[in-house]
Amino acid sequence: MGTGKIRKGRTGFPEDPTDVLRGVLSLVEADEDPATGERLLTGTTPAQARGRVFGGQVMAQSLIAAMSTVDPGRLIHSMHGYFIRPGDALVPITFAVEDLRDGRSFSVRRVQARQEGKTILSLICSFQEPSEGLDHQSPMPTGVPDPESLPRTSERLGHLGHPMAQEWSWARPFDIRHVDPPLETAPDRRQVATNMVWMKTFSTLDGDENLHRAALAYASDYTLLEPVLRRHGLAWVRPGMSVASLDHAMWWHRPARVDEWLLYVQSSPSAQGARGLSNGRIYSRTGELVASVAQEGMLRVPHDFQNKVKGAVQDLYLKTAWRPAK
Repeated sequence: MGTGKIRKGRTGFPEDPTDVLRGVLSLVEADEDPATGERLLTGTTPAQARGRVFGGQVMAQSLIAAMSTVDPGRLIHSMHGYFIRPGDALVPITFAVEDLRDGRSFSVRRVQARQEGKTILSLICSFQEPSEGLDHQSPMPTGVPDPESLPRTSERLGHLGHPMAQEWSWARPFDIRHVDPPLETAPDRRQVATNMVWMKTFSTLDGDENLHRAALAYASDYTLLEPVLRRHGLAWVRPGMSVASLDHAMWWHRPARVDEWLLYVQSSPSAQGARGLSNGRIYSRTGELVASVAQEGMLRVPHDFQNKVKGAVQDLYLKTAWRPAK
């Protein structure tokens, strides 16, 4: 693909995609809720091809809201969240923060992310004063290709005309490079329940350790269900398939910067009842385990005759809807 073709397809997207992340993590403080006393903040969503709020975004914004109420010397170490409703990308999000506890070492907050009075995400997170203690970790996989040897998403999809291909190529704040065969347009015939990607922001991200941890939560939602798709020979563009995150848990173990390469190692121990579970471990390039993640998602793959026909003509679909941009 030629450079000119890629640049033409990029029309309308920011020169630095990481500016999208900077905007997302900049919340505006509002008055307290007069009825509950909760602290309120608001955030916006960049344009989305599907019109829905990316789950990683609303999690990261919820964490930023919680961080604004905690002593800055305390670092977030865990979060547990439930996605309750899909978010509308055209509607501002209000984040209501409830102060559950401030102890000698730990602080706990509950955040409700709401649109038009309805909760779209409910999250509890915990913060801790830095402390000394026991220390061990699972080792980083060996023999993984360097990220510089792998293609960017834009190099693989930037020439395609479909809005999702363009968004994946130019609007994501993170440079994501697949170690395994990517699943955007084609399934992996090996059908293994694993996945690995390198990821980092495109440019330097200013901010403290807590901001980088919130940004890492944002990125952790991108590819975590891909081990389930890979295991069952599915690609993201499968006609009629419906995928949605149900819940998300994350534990931060050690300091890390999201503007430096991180290896995201993922696996799926089970899928059943239209739900799939994935686990993830995130390593620094030097081999430190910086975070662990778990997510269950809804995955509905249609089996009716109409969608079987759609599946049979998927190759034709890819040649038309995902044709090169002109």
